[in-house]
Amino acid sequence: MTDHQHCQPPHLEEYWRYDHLIHSCAPVDPLLTGIIHPCDHDSLQGAIQAAQANLLVPFLIGPKGRIKKTAEKEGLDISPYKIIDSKHSHHAAEIAVAMALSGEVEALMKGSLHTDEVMGEVVKKNKGLRTDRRISHVFLMDIPNFPRPLLITDAAINIAPTLAIKVDICQNAIELAHSMGIPTPKVAVLSAVETVNPAIQSTLDAAALSKMAERGQIVGGIVDGPLAYDNAISVEAAQTKGIKSAVAGFADILLVPDLESGNMLAKQLTWQAHAEGAGIVLGAKVPIILTSRSDNARTRMASVAVAARVVDARKKGLRLKSELAL
Repeated sequence: MTDHQHCQPPHLEEYWRYDHLIHSCAPVDPLLTGIIHPCDHDSLQGAIQAAQANLLVPFLIGPKGRIKKTAEKEGLDISPYKIIDSKHSHHAAEIAVAMALSGEVEALMKGSLHTDEVMGEVVKKNKGLRTDRRISHVFLMDIPNFPRPLLITDAAINIAPTLAIKVDICQNAIELAHSMGIPTPKVAVLSAVETVNPAIQSTLDAAALSKMAERGQIVGGIVDGPLAYDNAISVEAAQTKGIKSAVAGFADILLVPDLESGNMLAKQLTWQAHAEGAGIVLGAKVPIILTSRSDNARTRMASVAVAARVVDARKKGLRLKSELAL
């Protein structure tokens, strides 16, 4: 095989998991979603395509003139959708968060504005969407020739998380896995090595997280670490190093040491392994769909589908709690 052939992306039919994910959301009610500042082609078209796929009901929040001008320029029909006028992108984020607080929308989706503008409004102490859980980001990676989806966290929000923050990052990812139909997700806490080394803080954090899961301080999944990346995803690599673990080689979730390593890992998988990565922010009062300018339409729809599953799981959980209370 030539170098050129090695560089060719896989055929679309190999990306079956995202298509399955999108179709699996068909029984779920369309997600009432605030689309924040959809003032370019990709963000506006992504919202429309997700609406046409019955995944969401979009509320287009932004300067009305700019949204209409973008739609006209790109030949997009936005007549079926409600536009909420704003002065500028920051004001759009403010309105979107207020709509989430009031229950008008069930999720938020980033449009053509900077992530910091969205998250700045989300994390405000008084009028934001904070909960008692730390906010974190999860990538749901669809990797060709890999037997299952792989969740990577946190590669976008928490820069250098402490052990306490990693507990919330881990719990958020486990609950996301539950909503995706993985009843007992296996969490690999990554480091450079698979042994505890006092000189490497991430190995100490990994050991602590593993013990905390054993003691019920983290629930709903099996947590083990430290594990190097190869040991986490490859049974052969784990066996070669003699690692005995229920997680090694079978990880559903990769909990990375910090944002830098997670971001590099996700981008390496995207650009070299031709993976696609749906992204979602958890730990807030509503899920937040963070899209990238490089995301294609199907990746954007997969991100919406993930959020729809999260909201549906929360609704079912609330119904179950109310039934138990009766």
